[in-house]
Amino acid sequence: MRFCCMQDTIHSINTFGVTTPKFFRGDFKKFSMLMKLKDFIGKILSKSQHNNVHYFTDRGVRPIYMESPPIKGTPPIPEMIPEIIVPDLEGFKLKPYVSYRVPDVIQSEFTPQDLFYAVYSNKIAEDFKNNKLNSDGNSLEPSPDELMTPEEAKGRARSTGSDIFSSFIDHSVDHKSTH
Repeated sequence: MRFCCMQDTIHSINTFGVTTPKFFRGDFKKFSMLMKLKDFIGKILSKSQHNNVHYFTDRGVRPIYMESPPIKGTPPIPEMIPEIIVPDLEGFKLKPYVSYRVPDVIQSEFTPQDLFYAVYSNKIAEDFKNNKLNSDGNSLEPSPDELMTPEEAKGRARSTGSDIFSSFIDHSVDHKSTH
């Protein structure tokens, strides 16, 4: 009789059954029990017919040891530790997925000339007005962006968040219409 009372207690802990607690037979195979209830239910089920019940001791995490659970003092296996692998997408031909709900946007390709107008044209125009250009056309007072080497510029452009934190100047002159 004591065993039946314990089954009622088990069912009241696991409130996912559809039958009443007193008719519950203890079919634990269809429920994924975690380690939390293993010791409590295992003592009861060891006396009954359900002694081959599998209990899930983890939540889908891959083990990094050969033994599960690991023996105390056993070092983890380095080959079993997952690593984040970031692929090199240089030369990747496919374009990212765009939803069909996005309206069509027709925009010309951003050319090197457009990039020059967006970045350097205002600085060159200001230096020309203030007579701060030498005979070769170089600035006498170069900005920090003009002093960068090509390697520094490439590294800065590929750094995380480079497009977010850069300061853009509002260009009021449309350079395409002037030529």
